[in-house]
Amino acid sequence: MGAKKPLTPEITIIGCGTPTPLPERFGSSYVVQVGDEKLLFDCGPATTWKLARAGINTTEIDDVFFTHHHFDHDADFPTFILTRWDQMIPKDKTLNVYGPKLTEEFTNGILDEDTGLFAHDWKARIHHPASQITFQDRGGELPRKKPDVDAHNMRPGRIKAGSNWEVTAAPADHVQPYLDSLAYRIDTPDGSVVLTGDTAPCDTVTDLARGADVLMMMCWETHDRMDGNPHADASSSVLGAAETAAEAGVKQLVMVHIGARLTTAEMKGPREIEAQQAWNGELIWGEEMMKVPWPKG
Repeated sequence: MGAKKPLTPEITIIGCGTPTPLPERFGSSYVVQVGDEKLLFDCGPATTWKLARAGINTTEIDDVFFTHHHFDHDADFPTFILTRWDQMIPKDKTLNVYGPKLTEEFTNGILDEDTGLFAHDWKARIHHPASQITFQDRGGELPRKKPDVDAHNMRPGRIKAGSNWEVTAAPADHVQPYLDSLAYRIDTPDGSVVLTGDTAPCDTVTDLARGADVLMMMCWETHDRMDGNPHADASSSVLGAAETAAEAGVKQLVMVHIGARLTTAEMKGPREIEAQQAWNGELIWGEEMMKVPWPKG
């Protein structure tokens, strides 16, 4: 018998930016693969196209987890749903969706037969003869049904377990009471990763990340630009992310959701210096299409 395949989470950064579109980054989205299963976390602008660039087919993903419902984390979800459904041959397979309050409402607003903003699309593809022929030519079996999407509004705690993984969530401090936010931890037999989504440093996120192999934390600005203003209650600075990683005792810190100013060449040195005030472990600055290296040792 061959060696057992490791169940270390394989992390691909799909979107690593903010609401500000830049040529090299825009919005948030991540794929965590455990064995043969791929989990999608957030679905920001152009996620479906970026997945294709990363060599990942939408039909490979059956579980989606939202951290919150700002557009830079969910705007491409209609495209993702309809592309996955359109490419699923010979028949559709249920897409399971989890997230904080508004996840069910958002999904129903896309697909509902009477009120869904994209219902016209799936209805035309189901009923028009040309669409039916195209579907059959690709190996599809008629009659075709509407997209099968099962969405759930979730509270903090255990969210879902797969064959070799378990996802748990904790509250993240962002823009309450307007939107609820969750941070996620993925545990496998061979490692763990925490995705904070958008958050200020807070005890619930630190506790969720405690002892994790990888912490992927938002990094909006430098501490001096955020300290003492409302940003400090909603987002994390470079220093805040570094302090969270140190307090949680993680092995590796990956900076994501990186603010536009921090991506400039002149900020490369200052942001490193700020992080090093609190963190002397492995530090990675996330880039789109990056496969995150697993921590050494």
